[in-house]
Amino acid sequence: MLNLKDINWKKPGIFAAGVAFGTAGIKILTSDDAKKLYTNCTAAVLRAKSCVMKTATSVQENAGDILAEAKQINEDRVAEAEAEVVDDFCETEETAEDTAEATEE
Repeated sequence: MLNLKDINWKKPGIFAAGVAFGTAGIKILTSDDAKKLYTNCTAAVLRAKSCVMKTATSVQENAGDILAEAKQINEDRVAEAEAEVVDDFCETEETAEDTAEATEE
């Protein structure tokens, strides 16, 4: 015969506690207060999403402006360097002509 003193009550007790907490947990999760909490959390996530999207759009617009300005700066530098090369070339030609005239005299 099975004696109640010989049964290990730890495992059935844990199982019973799990069932009780599980059932209570399901009731808590489906309550009106929980629904309000879920709604508020979802609203907060949607607000955060909106804020992040605004920031991302702003960053993309600024990146486009920055890229355009950087390209313009590089084009200006190239044009300036080319003008400098032409000026140096003209000065070198003038110096060569002056030297040639001085040698002829």
